[in-house]
Order: sequence, then C-alpha cells, then structure tokens
Amino acid sequence: MIKLVTSYINTAVQVPKRFIKSLSFAAEAMNDPVVTVKQGKLLGAVDQLYDGSSFYSFKGIPYAQPPVGQLRFRAPLPPQPWSGVRNATQHGEICPQHDLTARAVFEGSEDCLFLNVYTKSLAPSTKKPVMVFIHGGAYMSGSGNDDLYGPKFFVQHDVVLVTLNYRLEVLGFLTLDTPEVPGNAGMKDQVAALKWVQSNIEQFGGDPNNVTLFGESAGASSVLFHLLSPMSRGLFHKAIAQSGTSINDWAEGKDGRSRAFQIGKVLGKETNDTNELLELLRTTKAVDLTRMTMKTMSTDEKYRGLPIHFAPVAEKKFDNVEAFLTENPLDTLLSNRAHSVPLMIGYNSAEGIIMLEDKLKKLDFYNANSSFDVPREIAEKVTQEKMTEFGERIRKFYVGDRKFTREDAEQVTAMLSDMHFVYGTHRFAYLYSKYNKPMYMYRFSFETDLNFVKNISNPNIKGACHADELFYMFTTNMTRDVYEAQDKLKNYVWNVTKMWTDFAKTSNPTPDGSLGVSWPQYTVKNKEFLDINVKLTPGKYAERERTEFWDKMYAEVGLPHITKSSL
Repeated sequence: MIKLVTSYINTAVQVPKRFIKSLSFAAEAMNDPVVTVKQGKLLGAVDQLYDGSSFYSFKGIPYAQPPVGQLRFRAPLPPQPWSGVRNATQHGEICPQHDLTARAVFEGSEDCLFLNVYTKSLAPSTKKPVMVFIHGGAYMSGSGNDDLYGPKFFVQHDVVLVTLNYRLEVLGFLTLDTPEVPGNAGMKDQVAALKWVQSNIEQFGGDPNNVTLFGESAGASSVLFHLLSPMSRGLFHKAIAQSGTSINDWAEGKDGRSRAFQIGKVLGKETNDTNELLELLRTTKAVDLTRMTMKTMSTDEKYRGLPIHFAPVAEKKFDNVEAFLTENPLDTLLSNRAHSVPLMIGYNSAEGIIMLEDKLKKLDFYNANSSFDVPREIAEKVTQEKMTEFGERIRKFYVGDRKFTREDAEQVTAMLSDMHFVYGTHRFAYLYSKYNKPMYMYRFSFETDLNFVKNISNPNIKGACHADELFYMFTTNMTRDVYEAQDKLKNYVWNVTKMWTDFAKTSNPTPDGSLGVSWPQYTVKNKEFLDINVKLTPGKYAERERTEFWDKMYAEVGLPHITKSSL
C-alpha cells in the first residue's frame, strides 16, 4: 500500500524528495523495524493494539553478559556488542527457577539476562514516559515474558514499557559475605537493566529522564530497595510498589552465609571452607540450585512467615566492590538516606486468599503453637513466653476467645493480609512520608472475572487476592478471552492503567479529572488513600483498626512504627 502511494506521489505530484524518503523509511520501519542500540542493531516486530493501531515489540535484548562459569553469583558485566542485526522478535530464555504456583522446576538457562521493550514510536525526539516493570515471584520464580506481562494495556496510553528477567533464588541471592559473593546479584541485575534503559531507551522513543520503576510483590519490594540503594540513584524518577515493601519480613534475607553452607550439605558436601563451597556451587548444574529455599529452611522458618529466604541482604563492605545495600532498610529510611521520588504504594483488599488454603490445612498446629503467628522481626526481639502471649493476642483480635476453625476463612485471610502486606505498606508509607515528595496510597478491591488468582484459589472470599491487579494491567494468556468478551472489563482496565500511566507522565495519577475522582495525596495526619473498584472512592486510613493493632505490637518491642517515629 505504501509503495502504491509513493509511486502515485512521484508521478502525479511534485513534492520534496525528503518527504518521499521519510515515507519510505516509515514503511520499512513498520514492516521490519530495526533499532540501533549501543551494542548493535536489533530487529523487532510490529503488533496491534485493541484499537487497531500498531506498536513495536523488541524482545530478548541482552542487558548484561551471561553470568555463567566464573561469573556465576557475581555482579553482572555490561553486555557485549554483536555484529549484524540481532533478531529481537522472540523472548530470551527464562532464568532457572522453581515456580511455587505451578509446583514445577523450569530449567531455563543461566544466559537469561534479557529485557523487552514495547513502544508506539521509534523516533528519539518523541521522549515518551518510560515504565520499567519488575516481576514478582518470591525472588525464586518469574520472568518478564508476555505470557503474563503482555504490554497492550499500558502501551495504549502512549508510554514505553520495559519488562525484564533477573537471576533468582540461589543464583541471584546467594550470600557468602566475601568480595566474590557479597550477595544481591539479582538486584544488581535489575540495576544493570536500568542502566541499559538510560543508555538506549531514546532509540525506542523513550525519555531517559522520565523513568517510572514499578513492580508487584517481590517486584514491589525490589522497587523500594532501589529507593534505598546508592547503586540505583538517578536511574529512575518515580516509583510504584504493588503489594510489597522492602521492610516486610519476607523481603530481606537473613543468615545468608550459614544458609549457603546448608546448601552444601543438601548437595552432599559438608565443609567449613568458603572456597571449597564456592567451587562446588559454581560447578553444580543450575537447575540443581533451584528449590533450595525449601531444602534449607529451619523448623522455625517452615512455620513462621513466608517461605522466602534467598532475598536482598545488607552486604558487608569490601574494597573495590560496589554494594547494592550496606545497612538494614529501616535504618536507611529513618536516617534520611532514601531517594526522594514521587511514590504510589498500595495493596489488594484480600491479599491473604493466596495463602489461605495452606494455612487452613495447618490450623491445628497453629492453634496449639500460636507463637508462630508472630512476625520474624518481632520474634527476634522477645522471649518465647512473650511470643506466646503475642500469638494469643493475635488470635483473640481476629476470632475472640476461641480457636481458629475452617469457618474462619475470612478472618484468617484478613490476618494473613495484615501480617504480610497491609501493615508493612502502611508502615513504609508513614516512614517515607518525611521525604516530602507526592505519595499516593491505594487499596485495590475489584472483584470480576479478571481476578484470576482469586477465582482459582477461593472465589467465595470477598475482596481482591494477591496478584489479582496484574490482570487489569497486563494482557495474559489466562484472561485474554475473558477481557475480550466483556466490555465493562475494558473500561476497568482503561481506568486502572490510565492512573498508572498518568502517574508516570505527571507524578499525579488523576491529573485531569477525567475519571471523575481526584486521588488525594497521602499525609501523615489523615493517611489518605483511593479504593480502586468499579467506583473509585477516596478515603482515610484504610484498615485503621487492624493496622493500629499490629502497630501497637511493633511499638511494644521498640521497633520503628507508625504512631511514634523519628518524624
């Protein structure tokens, strides 16, 4: 079609040749888009949005060298150049992983440090807002691939979307407290991806000076770790944290060195020699280093908190080794050393549905051992007697003077939600509020056929389950047909993604009033939030009674909390 138009212009109309050249370039780009990045040329693909307009897709772009051989466990090195045109129409390999949801191990490949870019324009002059998404998965599973993180809902709002892989579990978060393996390799992967964005995103029409970092669950805690890391300073300009913070119990690894030696025992090698252990771990097949979370847990860890133990750590300081994080996240927050950027932060109204069935199966144990309901952070500071008292206090708050039963599913869901997500979100928001940047809190409450995780877990519990909001943000293989069949879902998706992209564009999720609501900024006094549902409803201090219950317990043991802090 373009060739016919060009031919007609040439024969019938006298126009400047530069116009014809530009038109031809546009035709070529739309058919076989090629972009030149620092390392070489990339061939992408063209896809269509639901409104029929086109966008460009570039997948499987290496942002670092493959971390294999002697590079295993080390910080990533910059990507190497290539000759010719690299095919970027297919995703790269996923990282080796154990998927808790699928209850399966995926071998993947250690050569997995790839990212994907989706955009409506390849003109550097367009300078569109950039949104970089970090996937969740308990730091042990997931990828940036479009089977779950399809780009169409975001790209329709004319932003550039980037998704990425990073090393997981042992390969990404092994800690030996040595210069060779100080920890946080997976976080340093994310930093390398952000540096790649700074160097190359203009070639995809993006603005390197307007990058919003957002993520869900472990990805949300990653985002907030980047707020605290000196390594990440200046690499992004806004942040969105969905269902997770860097000060949650489950987000920070502990006792990394001793856990590493426990891996050696699991592999049949009892040693106290760090070099001997490292040699073993470097030569073990990558797939055999998955599932080590489950295989190295102590008895206490099997029942207390979430099964996440290979996670970001405070690194020991070594000469000539750049650390991602060198102190407890709370200390960084309280000492005014976090990066001050606009922040959106929130949680889903019934996060705990995803953990409910597992908890109900173990009710007899928890009824007899209520101290295991006490969070790790508190348990580390109190006696066993005090833990038992706290455990009984927790049970009484949710079900009164009796034991938990299977009929208490909603109460158990609320307890799990508060313990692992709700209180931590309120606590982080309060402590971060002193940085004097716009902050917006939300509670996501939608209940429709797009609530995929809830609908396969327990559709009878009221509220939105952990990860449910993702299906209102990304096209997925699981919900594509449902979305396409129901017009009302298209409106809900549009509203949610408009708020997220408007925040990326303006630092305000409701700048123009077009959604019929003004999302109030969070303040210490009122703790304003927006309830995100069919109707968008502003409110003050979500889950106040439940949050204040947990806050009192944290205050009692002298931990930083909401009602009293250094603010």
